[in-house]
Amino acid sequence: MTANDSFDRLDDDDYPAYTIGRAAELLGTTQGFLRAVGEARLITPLRSEGGHRRYSRYQLRIAARARELVDQGTPIEAACRIVILEDQLEEARRINAEYRRTAAQAATGD
Repeated sequence: MTANDSFDRLDDDDYPAYTIGRAAELLGTTQGFLRAVGEARLITPLRSEGGHRRYSRYQLRIAARARELVDQGTPIEAACRIVILEDQLEEARRINAEYRRTAAQAATGD
């Protein structure tokens, strides 16, 4: 791997660049919170060769959404479930819109 390869990964939302300590610091939360959202299966951090949790920017955005709900008084398990359901709803809407586009194109003969 070259230095350029390493820099290219910094733009990758899925690259596990953050340790649990740094991730907690960025989110303004505790490492325990990150472990809890992992146990609730909201996010699954990748593991380094030494077994340490590593988080991507994408995972941190998801954890931040759960943290907002927890900060509003929602229990952590419920917050994680809400975020999961919101994501599932968004995906269903995206698929539905695609089906509608396909059906409209078929109806007009495009």
